[in-house]
Amino acid sequence: MKENKLNFRGTILIASLIFGMLFGAGNLIFPVHLGQLAGGKWIPASLGFLVTGTLIPLIALIALGVSKSHGLYDFSAPAGKKFGAFFLIVTHLSLGPLFATPRTASTAFQLSFASVLPAKYQTIGLLLFSAIFFILVYLFAQNEIHLTRYIGKWLNPLFLVLLFTIFLIGLSKPMGNLHQDVATVYQTSAFANGFLEGYNTMDALATLAFGITIIKALSFLKITHPKQIAGSLIKAGTLAMGVEAIIYIGLIMLGTASLGQFKISANGGIALGQITQHYLGSFGTAFLGVMGTLAVFTTALGLVTSFAQDMHSIFPKISYNFFLILTTAASFCTSNMGLTQIIAWATPLLMFLYPLAMALILLSLLSAFFKLDTLVYRSTLLFTGTAAVLDGINAAPLLIRNLFSVVLEGYHQYIPFSGQGFGWILPTAAGMACGLCLHWRKNIIKGKLKEKDAA
Repeated sequence: MKENKLNFRGTILIASLIFGMLFGAGNLIFPVHLGQLAGGKWIPASLGFLVTGTLIPLIALIALGVSKSHGLYDFSAPAGKKFGAFFLIVTHLSLGPLFATPRTASTAFQLSFASVLPAKYQTIGLLLFSAIFFILVYLFAQNEIHLTRYIGKWLNPLFLVLLFTIFLIGLSKPMGNLHQDVATVYQTSAFANGFLEGYNTMDALATLAFGITIIKALSFLKITHPKQIAGSLIKAGTLAMGVEAIIYIGLIMLGTASLGQFKISANGGIALGQITQHYLGSFGTAFLGVMGTLAVFTTALGLVTSFAQDMHSIFPKISYNFFLILTTAASFCTSNMGLTQIIAWATPLLMFLYPLAMALILLSLLSAFFKLDTLVYRSTLLFTGTAAVLDGINAAPLLIRNLFSVVLEGYHQYIPFSGQGFGWILPTAAGMACGLCLHWRKNIIKGKLKEKDAA
């Protein structure tokens, strides 16, 4: 069979698709706020943020190619069909109607109309804005084949022009130096806090969920051979994540320098608004609104499309369009709860899901050593999942934390790095070691039985 290669133009197009799906307004907000919090320690904080914001999503893309998976279910199913279904549903609920998709509309509204509408009109304003937003998302997402064209050729270039305009102005007229005061939590753990802040982008989870959409886009370009899919994902993914890394560093630097004019803001949306207003005056609000809406719109397209595609692949008797309507309608409802509430609900679930996702990525990359043995998957994920549940509880509201205070005390006392949110690392290693031992033991027993039968 002839192997087609992704040419330069195709690489740019797929990289643009990946970038457009992953980079939303949340990706604009969190780095700016990180820069303000990290102050003079913005470099180690940036490195931590880049690991979870760009490196892990890139590795996830490579893992998808290596595993020859065609979706999130295929990727997690080696641990068992029930776990595969569980992980797919919970991930898509977090990326879909619960958190990430509603957050796109709420963030766009916060960056555009929220600052100019009187308080009494905020609720109705968000309702109307989110309704129009998700109607447009649904109309664009109806046609899967043209998704690449919409995102790659039109929306991304316009967004990048808007974004780099403010970068150039910021570089020519900096608000302050990069040696600002450091927030307390970043004085001793800048890298760790930057790493955890990267969870909020949800890009590692989104990359796994977008896998089916990206692979379908490659098939439209006649890239269907497994080796070529893997190679194409590596090339396009590296380019997309490289652009993201440059943007993240620029935003973090803008946030740090802004402390020369402003105090640390309550969130990155406020900080970005202040920076834009400082440089662009009365035009700033409109500029930020257009930039933020473009950013989140491309992300919302990817989120609702991947949700509908994955659900349709699991439940083929139910149409893609039904799931598309379901996720856009539910996301519209959730978005009207408000941005602050959505972000608050997301943190505990992200602390639970991210360790599982990283364990699955690692298992997929190393699967050649144990031939996708379910024992290794289940052992690793059992250990990882236990720590992830405790990390999620620790990030929950105080009432829930108090219910498990004794358990959390023991967890933080006996499990290294758990106090910094990395308690899953050693349990994951221990679980994988146990799984590999069971795998090798099983193979030894099988070998002995074959020798006995041959004798």
